[in-house]
Amino acid sequence: MLLPHGEPLQQLVRIHRPPELGETQQPSTSESMLRGNHDGRSVFKQMGTLPAPTICPRWHRVFLKATALGLLLLLLTALGVQGWWLVTTSRAQQLPRPSLSLHPSQGVSLGDTVTLRCHLPQPAAWVELFQDGLLRSYKDMDKHQVMAEFSLVCVKLEDAMKYWCQYRVLEPPGVSEKSVPIELVVTDHRYSPPIISINHKNNVEVGTNVTIQCCNQGYGGIIFLHKDGHSAPLQHQDPRGGGTVTFILVAVTPADSGTYRCSYHPKASLFVSSPLGDSVTLEVTPTPAPPGAELVSRGNLVVAVVRGCAAVFIFGLGVFFVIDARSLWIWRDESLGGEGI
Repeated sequence: MLLPHGEPLQQLVRIHRPPELGETQQPSTSESMLRGNHDGRSVFKQMGTLPAPTICPRWHRVFLKATALGLLLLLLTALGVQGWWLVTTSRAQQLPRPSLSLHPSQGVSLGDTVTLRCHLPQPAAWVELFQDGLLRSYKDMDKHQVMAEFSLVCVKLEDAMKYWCQYRVLEPPGVSEKSVPIELVVTDHRYSPPIISINHKNNVEVGTNVTIQCCNQGYGGIIFLHKDGHSAPLQHQDPRGGGTVTFILVAVTPADSGTYRCSYHPKASLFVSSPLGDSVTLEVTPTPAPPGAELVSRGNLVVAVVRGCAAVFIFGLGVFFVIDARSLWIWRDESLGGEGI
């Protein structure tokens, strides 16, 4: 019997029959490839194919090493920057802070020129001026300079904000603490001046409570009470929806005498001020002394003088008796000594 390919049936049976006793079965080609050949590459070479590699190729390993090295360098750089920052911060805390002043300190209007002076406790390499947290300007310093000036020419509304300064030294390197911030308040004459009134006469006695009222004419914002001769406002209040506030001077003294005015900062602009309004004058007169008070004070003075003189007399008398008694004892001792001889 023949198969479709012309192979005899006996050959097919011989291939698939079990081996007889004592007969050794020869492994097939596929079995020898899988069992007898331990070199997988030679087997697959015979078949014309290679298995997929079980490890990363060379270029992949190089890429991983380069990436790890880059991450290590980045970590070291970050640690170095952090260490430098800590050293700089500790050094900055050792340098005393400067102070910043404004000239003129008040009444700066749009278009004016204002000067900011940074006063240094020691010479520095350069000084930096900050405007609301951003570096506005810096100035190189000479060895003996202890003050830096920064001028703002033709002041604008955007110049109205907080300022502070700091300085840097080179030997050893360090940065100072920032100065206490100051506010540049710019007067905008487009706002109407406030209205001021006082509920007492111009002349009041010592100890009187004086009430001053100010009205912002509906512009909102905080209202300030000023006194001529003082750079900073004395008091401030927020009307909180209204337009009038009341300032109370409690138990006035002659030091409270002077001229008072008001201003306000519009609600939309914290560092913009209205012009100063009209003024009111307050004069505090000392309380008149009651009748006979002058005679009483003179009598007290006479009594004090008499008491002082009496104390001096008694003290001198005591010293005299002590000296006299000592002289008597000395004379007695001398007399007894002469008789013994």
